[in-house]
Amino acid sequence: MVFLVILIASFLLQLVLPWWIIVMISFATCGLIGKTGKVALWHPFLAILVLWTAMALYKTLPNHNLLVTRVAQLFGLQAWWWILVLSSLVGGFTAGLSGFCGYHFRKAVLANQSNTKL
Repeated sequence: MVFLVILIASFLLQLVLPWWIIVMISFATCGLIGKTGKVALWHPFLAILVLWTAMALYKTLPNHNLLVTRVAQLFGLQAWWWILVLSSLVGGFTAGLSGFCGYHFRKAVLANQSNTKL
């Protein structure tokens, strides 16, 4: 459930908002419906990894990887797909960390509320 919510919301919102909207989406989603810390870390990571990889391939394959090849050369990489891998991993890491923080934020708020009732 977390995977699909993050995947769909990120796809739609990144059409009109900057890339870092994935941080807010992952934080909010895992803060609201994340079941465990493991789910809150890996589901956002994999959702953004899949989304960014698919979108990058969708954008680069029709133009025969022209731009991404030049960017790879700029970074001193030999193959264009290294840029694809690196950018997808950075996005996935960002989303995973954000989701993990959202889950633990909810746990901290709930623990704080139960302590103040005593």
